[in-house]
Amino acid sequence: MSLAHRVVLVHRTTEYEELVARHGTHGQAAFFLSSRGRDIAEVAERHRRDREALAGVVAAIPLTWRQARVERGDLDRFLFAPEDVVVVVGQDGLVANVAKYLAGQPVIGIDSDPGRNPGVLVRHRSGDAAALLASAHRSRADELTMVEAVADDTQRLVALNEIYLGAAGHQTARYRLGLDEYGGAVEPQASSGVLVGTGTGTGGWLRSVWQERGGELTLPGPTDERLLWFVREAWPSPATGTSLVAGHLTASDRLSLTVESDRLIAFGDGMEGDALELVWGQTVRVGVAGVRLRLVG
Repeated sequence: MSLAHRVVLVHRTTEYEELVARHGTHGQAAFFLSSRGRDIAEVAERHRRDREALAGVVAAIPLTWRQARVERGDLDRFLFAPEDVVVVVGQDGLVANVAKYLAGQPVIGIDSDPGRNPGVLVRHRSGDAAALLASAHRSRADELTMVEAVADDTQRLVALNEIYLGAAGHQTARYRLGLDEYGGAVEPQASSGVLVGTGTGTGGWLRSVWQERGGELTLPGPTDERLLWFVREAWPSPATGTSLVAGHLTASDRLSLTVESDRLIAFGDGMEGDALELVWGQTVRVGVAGVRLRLVG
């Protein structure tokens, strides 16, 4: 007998909850903000809307379905099952945070604060949850391209927006950069890191770098099997070059980075606490991932 569907509700601690946890009570948090010319009412109202959206989704879950909740900070310890329907309640970035832990499960993004969030990945309202859940496994879903980094010791990292490779504190990183599309050209570099991102990622960090470079490269779409990569602040010296600083990767291309620093890391979508650890001499290759995020439209 097959298991009933399980809804996994993904959410994150609100700003209001973080303030109260830090200061002990609502009143003390309010005093802290008022002493700095801020009003806690705005933060409390966003918390109310977030929890109202979460409650609306919970009320829409069929009684025969199982359910679980996971907070953003616990995602790396949560085990998703193949039959899960994942419902993300919050901001667009929360969908990116959960994407790396999935393997084809349908994802429904619920915008908890319409008008404040862009709504690119959280496309729905809590009032739509019942209909969305009923048809989650057969609804049209966008297959969003993801990016992966694979180290020579089999460590693997997947991300929806972008992967950053560099020093943990974004100081100067030393490495050798290799690129398949340039006939295997390799260049020693010193920079503040390398960023490789998807079409979905062009709405965030990747786009800011793209704009700084003059927007010469064509941006990929979220479902395109193409990535953009940029070297951040490459430093020219007698031992390091700056000729390989930007480009694109097709589905078959790989960007390789061989570490020449004591320690570098690779992390995806801002989750620096869940990073690959890379030491001197290791090589990591980055390209289009073999998995995609199934985002219910």
